[in-house]
Amino acid sequence: MASFTIAREMEFCYGHRLLNHPGKCRFLHGHNGRVRIVVAADTLNEQGMVIDFGEIRSTLEKWVDEELDHRTILSQDDPLVEVLQAQGEKVVVLPVPPTAENLARFLSEKGCGMGLNIVAVQFWETPKCCAHYTVDNYRLSSP
Repeated sequence: MASFTIAREMEFCYGHRLLNHPGKCRFLHGHNGRVRIVVAADTLNEQGMVIDFGEIRSTLEKWVDEELDHRTILSQDDPLVEVLQAQGEKVVVLPVPPTAENLARFLSEKGCGMGLNIVAVQFWETPKCCAHYTVDNYRLSSP
């Protein structure tokens, strides 16, 4: 079965650390992340689109700007969570390590929860390092 896809990219700055990493990523550090969201449909809407690119911007990208940009993203078992929150820092707490792979999945789930038919997310932690997450059993339906 053929389908149509569109993609929109967004960028945000964030800090994180990976507690059990054997190298320097175990220390608190920051990234300029870039995300590519891929949305699919099996047919185009009456305007000839999968969806308007602005719908991604006004939902998921807006949420990223408000809730992730310039935040520290940590796993729930990181002892820095309480310390940073006590200092008034805005911390995003995940149930998993804040790796590029897990952030790609997190953004996919968040976007799908907003009604976007996301089929894949690419998450660049650096210009040279990218994680891909493909949604299993994604639904294709007419817009």
